[in-house]
Amino acid sequence: MLSVTGSPSAPRPSRTSPRALAPSARPLTLRADATAHAADRGPTGTARNRRLLPRLATLHGLDGDELWKRVSVPTPSPARRTIDAHQLSALTGRPPGDLAGALLELRDPPPVWEAFRHIPRIGCPRCDARHPGGPVFRIFPHHRYVCTRHQYWIGPPDINHPGPRLEIFPDIVAAQRRHLRLVRRHGPAAAYDAVLTAFMICAHLWDQNPDDNPGMALNQAVWNVRAFVFIPKNTEQETFSASRLFAAIYPEAISIAALLCSPTWRRLAAGDDEQLSRFTTEIGWRLCDPLYQPRGERDPIAHWIEQDCWRPPSPPPTTFATAPGHRRPGHLDTTVTRANRERHDKALLWFSRKRRPGHVILHHRTVHPVVIREWSTPMERFASAIWQSQRTTHRFKPST
Repeated sequence: MLSVTGSPSAPRPSRTSPRALAPSARPLTLRADATAHAADRGPTGTARNRRLLPRLATLHGLDGDELWKRVSVPTPSPARRTIDAHQLSALTGRPPGDLAGALLELRDPPPVWEAFRHIPRIGCPRCDARHPGGPVFRIFPHHRYVCTRHQYWIGPPDINHPGPRLEIFPDIVAAQRRHLRLVRRHGPAAAYDAVLTAFMICAHLWDQNPDDNPGMALNQAVWNVRAFVFIPKNTEQETFSASRLFAAIYPEAISIAALLCSPTWRRLAAGDDEQLSRFTTEIGWRLCDPLYQPRGERDPIAHWIEQDCWRPPSPPPTTFATAPGHRRPGHLDTTVTRANRERHDKALLWFSRKRRPGHVILHHRTVHPVVIREWSTPMERFASAIWQSQRTTHRFKPST
């Protein structure tokens, strides 16, 4: 029988013995499980470790997929396997309750999967530096963009490029704390929809010509400064990542999202002209444009007021529990697919030539759920859907 922990009757080595100090000779299962569990209680909040099994296999010279078969059972169909808590507990020598801290699918009752991203990814390198056995993949919640302890940008799903440090941008770290307060106050579903909608609004405003929208000139200047720090000119091949562009607009997006997920402000936006005036005044101040008024064209805020504010929040298109792949250790090597790489290379080429960050964000898959909603007008091309997401049909059209 395969054993990872070694003989239970073996004496525990002293802290000063060579065996205790040599990484390859430690009782590695206990150490790996404990550090994985400790990571879940660290500054990344509810992010869960998805690299536990492959790291155990690497530390003990085993095949990760073979270890996966030994601790999983076919359910609900033979083609799909899930981890069996009792088999994994018998193999590692740790109780199922401890293992549930590292493997989210062992939780009983199960977690609210809609609050988590469906793709495991790498997080803060300083949080994961103490874990042996290879990269640490986690299932992050939708509301986790920054490691507030180490001031490190985690960002939305990307191609696992390392994120930037945020010591010179304390407003981005503070925005993460405000984001967490939104989740506690309004729930993960409302915060998810509001933050993605705010990202889309800021991306549209960033992509507009300052001469066409003078009120956004200050915000565009701030976003451009952050973008040049995160992705310096002529270094795009080494530093470009769409996730870094999300970091540039994150503080302003959270400021707007506080209105978009509030039931009170949503009712005002959907109300009569007097109530709408209160909403537009407040969002104008948050956008540093106190003279803002909704327009019929090229105005994503007006589109949200007309089409979305009175409807329920848009849910995530998929969850980890229903998404294909990303289960056995071998799947973690394919989290960045050929299609992901091609999209990244295309965005890099466009950004290097045009330097239009808003355009890159609008075409990123993170904002797809709010660009194309269930009630959106069907479009043949995604570019047409982006165009549709900033125009209105009747409420703000000038009368003829």
